Amino acid sequence: MKKLINGADAVVTDALRGLAAAHPGLRVDAGNRIVVRAGGPRPGKVGLVSGGGSGHEPLHAGFVGYGMLDAACPGEIFTSPVPDQVVEASTAVHGGAGVLHVVKNYTGDVLNFRMAAELCAEEGVEVASVLVDDDVAVRDSLYTAGRRGTGATVFVEKIAGALAEAGAPLAEVARVAREVNDRSRSFGVALSACTTPAAGKPTFELSEAEVELGIGIHGEPGRTRDTMRDARELTGVAIDAIHEDMPLSGDVLVMVNGMGGTPLIELYVAYAEVAGHLADRGARAARSLVGNYVTSLDMQGFSVTVCRLTDELTRLWDAPVETPALRWGR
Repeated sequence: MKKLINGADAVVTDALRGLAAAHPGLRVDAGNRIVVRAGGPRPGKVGLVSGGGSGHEPLHAGFVGYGMLDAACPGEIFTSPVPDQVVEASTAVHGGAGVLHVVKNYTGDVLNFRMAAELCAEEGVEVASVLVDDDVAVRDSLYTAGRRGTGATVFVEKIAGALAEAGAPLAEVARVAREVNDRSRSFGVALSACTTPAAGKPTFELSEAEVELGIGIHGEPGRTRDTMRDARELTGVAIDAIHEDMPLSGDVLVMVNGMGGTPLIELYVAYAEVAGHLADRGARAARSLVGNYVTSLDMQGFSVTVCRLTDELTRLWDAPVETPALRWGR
């Protein structure tokens, strides 16, 4: 194993120290593992809090900032944050209008965020929670009951964050967050497994002639193993799976996401094919993201996330955002 680290047990803390040094506008508590927007809570604004295991960067800490998250809680590699982290983050961003928790559907995240919401209520902080479960690959996995939460998390955080920035009440911010999740689907493909620093070896084995279809973001295997194919065919598998679950038409928001180890040139090759597959089904990629947004350490591969847009969702997607990993319009 070759990794640019000081030690397997220090990766998350060291990375947070680096985040703080690179982005002094964030308040980073590396010891307690809390990342908060600078300037404190804005009175009357709904606070957005999310979090999950580290290893998926830039998710979630890279999306803390204007127009998106108010705070993020990074856990250990592929391990949920503990309830105390979530409570501390929630109280830190509470401006009197309540807090929205954006929770990916993994068992540890669901349980710990639920416990944190109960503790927040005891402290007088109103919390609404939105569960992201967009992955169409599998119904149940090693990490969750039901669908996994993957790429749509970025869409939910951005669109709900824009509405919160505009001063909407908690019920409205939660409503639009749930709508984004309901209108989004994802599917991922791995060309190689990832290697966690603690394990020091790949989470599963793939030969040079194989791919894993329908993988999750924790290095867990997918729905099936198949032979390696070209970009047109592999993206077709992803779009077919999404289209079968949620028929595609009209304007859509599309993310071709790298899993951490795929060159950007290959992601653009994949995006060109995705756009073609969508057009064949009567859908138009009206908005897009291409790059690493929800990764799985050093995994080679990609995921496709599609959201069926409405006028409201398009307007909120286009609203200004300024975070370490996503920024436009300011």
